[in-house]
Amino acid sequence: MIHPSAIVDPSADLAADVVVGPWCTVGPGVALAEGVHLVSHVVIQQDTTVGARTVIHPFAVMGGDPQHNGYRGEPVRLEIGTDNSIREHCTFNRGTPQGTGVTRVGSHGLFMTGAHVGHDAVVGDTVVMANQATLGGHARIGDRVFLGGLCAVHQNGRVGQGAIVGGLAAVTRDVIPYGSAWGNHAQLHGLNLIGLKRKGYGKDAIRRLLAAYRDLFEGRDVFVERLDRVEATFADLPEIQEIVGFIRADSKRPLCLPGA
Repeated sequence: MIHPSAIVDPSADLAADVVVGPWCTVGPGVALAEGVHLVSHVVIQQDTTVGARTVIHPFAVMGGDPQHNGYRGEPVRLEIGTDNSIREHCTFNRGTPQGTGVTRVGSHGLFMTGAHVGHDAVVGDTVVMANQATLGGHARIGDRVFLGGLCAVHQNGRVGQGAIVGGLAAVTRDVIPYGSAWGNHAQLHGLNLIGLKRKGYGKDAIRRLLAAYRDLFEGRDVFVERLDRVEATFADLPEIQEIVGFIRADSKRPLCLPGA
């Protein structure tokens, strides 16, 4: 299952049914699980695990050195989950000793042409990164997030689960779970209603989520007071409690707000 033109390091661990196509390079410390397919011209530099049935397309580079001036060759890793489609020219870097040492990408994701995952980033499951979407180092992306083409998430930035970020957005502030953000610099423009409907949320549930959003972001009293009120009023809505927890959590970036 390994093309004669491919180069595979003797220390690499490949499942029996892995396909390594023409002109691929698989470096030391790499583990490819069952059903992984490297189409052609793929480079997996080193110290990278790729989960089952993930397909990586031509000219993608996985497990490259972190783009960090302080990196001196220390052992760091990249971990990629199962059932991902990683398209042409994507680049996923390993972690740094200054960070967690590991870059983690979840499962069932679609990473379109040229998507970049920086060092120490954490990407959830069922994430879509459209063409040329970029994550700075230490970014944290929740499950079921959609990142539009050519958008960029600042280093240490967070995008909560179920959120959507529009194309060309410069995301310098944390985007709440289920939020919809776009613009340069990105601003919050409500909830990701399309995503909520696709996940099966009914009209009543969406109505309550919108009511909580308006109370939190459109009220005129002090934001902390609004946050406390929304947390208490919508205690039965796990999505709102997730948004509240996201806002209260420690972060190195400010919060993305409407008109901010």
